[in-house]
Amino acid sequence: MIGQRLCLGDTIGIICPSSAEDINIIKNKIEFFKEQGFNIKEGKYIYKRLGYLAGTDKERAEDLNNMFVDPNVKMILCVRGGYGSMRTLPYIDFNIIKNNPKIFVGFSDITTYLNSFYTKCNLISFHGPMINSKFDDIFTLDSLLNTVMNGYKNLIIKNPDNIPIKSNSTKHIQGTLVGGNLSMICNTLSTDFEIDTRDKILFIEDVGEQPYAIDRMFTHLLLANKLQVCKGIILGQFTNCSLPHYERSLTLEEIIQDRILSLNLPIVLNFMSGHDYPKLTLPIGANIDLNCKDGTIKVLESVVS
Repeated sequence: MIGQRLCLGDTIGIICPSSAEDINIIKNKIEFFKEQGFNIKEGKYIYKRLGYLAGTDKERAEDLNNMFVDPNVKMILCVRGGYGSMRTLPYIDFNIIKNNPKIFVGFSDITTYLNSFYTKCNLISFHGPMINSKFDDIFTLDSLLNTVMNGYKNLIIKNPDNIPIKSNSTKHIQGTLVGGNLSMICNTLSTDFEIDTRDKILFIEDVGEQPYAIDRMFTHLLLANKLQVCKGIILGQFTNCSLPHYERSLTLEEIIQDRILSLNLPIVLNFMSGHDYPKLTLPIGANIDLNCKDGTIKVLESVVS
């Protein structure tokens, strides 16, 4: 399933399903999207704060459910990630989502929703920037708007020309794109929201994790047989995942070599999506052709109607 494409004058619904955000940041970014030519519907609880969360679990889920129900909302954009999306899962009505497919955008903690919407609803959603992202990065903004406004036509996703891709392969591989934040992928294992990676192309990124933690999570996925069954793997941005010295640690590069490249699957590295900039928007649940030689993703189907 896919949502209708976003057009100028359409309504974007804003929800805050994870951590709370500064009110001024939310208001300023809402004004930014209004200036781009869109109308905004604010979720009922986006300014609420309960500790580090933006309201209770039921309140945050209610905002999400209501945005999918509203026929005037074309796109749902999350305020931020952080933590909390998993807490809302018992209160999300997946039948509402099945019956009201829409563009849904977020990343980081929102990874839980992206893969669940594909697995449970067959809905293509988008790993992309959120309200608290830096939209003065033109490449990031253009990637988002081009995807959600023109994704019914041929869509090619690639790094800026000055940021090279690395790969262990020259193959073309085709499959369904799944994944997102490494921590969230691991956290949903052995739940009803566990990611399905068999014959899929798995995208992985993370932020603020020390190399030993990345090692632990990759090993967790290996022991769960989640990496071995992929068609290929795209490694995105691993932001602030380094140490000042490595006297008692492997480097991130050594961990990737040992845990990922040793699988002898087609692997693409340094893809510009994750917690840094530029931030490419990726359609989770879409069939893609990955050209490992140049790191180009060709989307093989419409991702909006």
